[in-house]
Amino acid sequence: MITYLRLPFLAVAFLLLSACGSVQFKDAHYDKRSSSTVVSAINPADQKKINDLYNAIMSLGPNIVPSEARFVAREAVLYPKVLANRYGLTYPPLYHNVLVNYGKRPRGLCYQWTRDMGLQLNRPMKSLHFLHAVAFRHNYWREHNTLVVAARGKGVEDGIVLDPWRHSGNLFWSRVKDDKKYPWVEFTH
Repeated sequence: MITYLRLPFLAVAFLLLSACGSVQFKDAHYDKRSSSTVVSAINPADQKKINDLYNAIMSLGPNIVPSEARFVAREAVLYPKVLANRYGLTYPPLYHNVLVNYGKRPRGLCYQWTRDMGLQLNRPMKSLHFLHAVAFRHNYWREHNTLVVAARGKGVEDGIVLDPWRHSGNLFWSRVKDDKKYPWVEFTH
């Protein structure tokens, strides 16, 4: 017999499971020789996102090196697609978290996206650096981690959020101060 207390749980479980699906980016690959993401063609939406992110990175300070901003913008938009394929990503992100926590997927928690993106983007740069940011730290249900790019010498509050977890491999980015969903601070051990 289904009790009234179980109905909300069953309804949420049904909605989550009926909306879940695999996220695959068949044209995204990682080239070890060039250490960059390769796609057969960049779709117009991704190209616009790359251009907009490049302009935002260039606006972080007067001495931003264009080639660094170009690399970060391109890889920040395209590399999450490679990671999504590696993770066997499913949608929505919270459902994927459940699969990771139960050992059904290898990776894909927000802190793992942050680490893996950081490894890809963190090259020797003169004008930019990357910071690990966290919101709602130590709150099991709400804690979220992401990568922030900032002008060298600047902190999280002056940077740009690079969050591939939030939209299942499709990069969300914004100025930290404009991200109303999360109160970002620098992650410290």
